[in-house]
Amino acid sequence: QVQLVESGGGLVQAGGSLRLSCAASGSIFSINALGWYRQAPGKQREWVATITNNGGTNYKDSVKGRFTISRDNAKSTVYLQMNSLKPEDTAVYFCNADKECRQYWGQGTQVTVSS
Repeated sequence: QVQLVESGGGLVQAGGSLRLSCAASGSIFSINALGWYRQAPGKQREWVATITNNGGTNYKDSVKGRFTISRDNAKSTVYLQMNSLKPEDTAVYFCNADKECRQYWGQGTQVTVSS
């Protein structure tokens, strides 16, 4: 089992920045990738960014150049630095771990961007 706990969400004005954190615990050995997803009201959950266990990163097109995913293996933590935030980035952001073909999820953290 893998437990994921997100933090760092909040209310920010358009153009502002937030950094989300996700601390992983439990059986974190052999986690293949860590990622961030988001779900806006009335919409399906969508993928935002992924970082693999060798440091490779991928981003949703709409966040490229604004968001940066990183990880601190010593702290078993993954981060999402979000800059130049837009109202359309408003959503609940979820941390995800891909381990041995199973998906684990955090409880989510709310990000609200005001215009």
